[in-house]
Amino acid sequence: MGTAKDGKGASRNWRPATQLVHAGTLRSQFGETSEAIYLNSGYVYDSAEQAEARFKGDEEGFVYSRYANPTVAMFEARMCALEGAPAARGTASGMAAVAASLLSHLKAGDHVVSARALFGSCRYIVEDLLPRYGIESTLVDGRDLNAWERAVKPNTRAFFFETPTNPVLELVDIEAVSSIAKKAGALVVVDNVFATPLLQRPMPLGADIVVYSATKHIDGQGRCLGGVVLGAQEFIEERLHNYLKHTGPSLSPFNAWVLLKGLETLTVRVERHGASAARIADFLAERPQVARVFYPGRADHPQYELAQKQMTGGGPMVAFDVKGDKQETFRFMNALKIFEISNNLGDAKSLVTHPATTTHQRLSPETRAELGISDETVRLSIGLEDVDDLLTDLEQALSAAK
Repeated sequence: MGTAKDGKGASRNWRPATQLVHAGTLRSQFGETSEAIYLNSGYVYDSAEQAEARFKGDEEGFVYSRYANPTVAMFEARMCALEGAPAARGTASGMAAVAASLLSHLKAGDHVVSARALFGSCRYIVEDLLPRYGIESTLVDGRDLNAWERAVKPNTRAFFFETPTNPVLELVDIEAVSSIAKKAGALVVVDNVFATPLLQRPMPLGADIVVYSATKHIDGQGRCLGGVVLGAQEFIEERLHNYLKHTGPSLSPFNAWVLLKGLETLTVRVERHGASAARIADFLAERPQVARVFYPGRADHPQYELAQKQMTGGGPMVAFDVKGDKQETFRFMNALKIFEISNNLGDAKSLVTHPATTTHQRLSPETRAELGISDETVRLSIGLEDVDDLLTDLEQALSAAK
């Protein structure tokens, strides 16, 4: 198996922007500046004895790209440097990362407590998939600390949540919920996609495992799929590695290279996304066609104080409710000229989606209402366009909706 080592001996004292350009670089004998793409499935050994030693784990090195690959290892090392995590494994997608983080840890007879406000596919894993394998699950209001405590059972082995949540940007108190989990002996898994690794660091707040859909802001241009799981060395190498090795949701070396290129510009992109998102949230809050705005960086967010405590910015996502009904909401979306209708997020292009009919459509109307998702709810992923053009686009579309 290969390990994600830093070929440059990167300093832990480097700041994030520097880590994202240099950490984890492994140069070949050719001295390339841009990371090499090792598009290969297998590796050649100097001798049968060396092959035996590699497979037994007595000698470090690569064995098969389903297990590990030099380009993927560079991506993993760079994510470790950014997150401050001891180890990481790349996966084929964000959902592969979520599934692997839970299934590599849980077994039949275990119990997981999860926040109810989740991306639709994450909720499917917790609510539908895990119980098929004899793993109980309990969904709670992630904002309610007492609900987390009440949900704990003797067989509780994991807590899972995302914060901010998709799509209406509720927050979960990472430090407080992690404290409850520790008392119960449960592993804490946090999906940190909406905050990005630059605006929120769950591990110093008590989380054990952090997962990302690297498809989103880490790539940043809507080019490829990818995911990553970060955590303690023992969990990653003893539990997660074997799960990935034998089930095969491997990250493509080419996709890992694309993600490495995305990481180089993550700081400047997230800063621009967040600055524009804050202006757009303020703009929408003043529009008579808007019923309510969801943005953690605004003082009117119900959990604004918590956002100030555990995030370093409001983030790149904005959600709001259009005044009217589904028809008027669709008219608004269809009238947009710069924002593109897509269920993706984290792109250089500004995107808009209607969660009730896309990302959360499999949930019942009652469940969506419980989560604050109505037929009038719209989610915006703010891109890199000129913010004044985006404001003009939103203004004309809101007028067209009426």
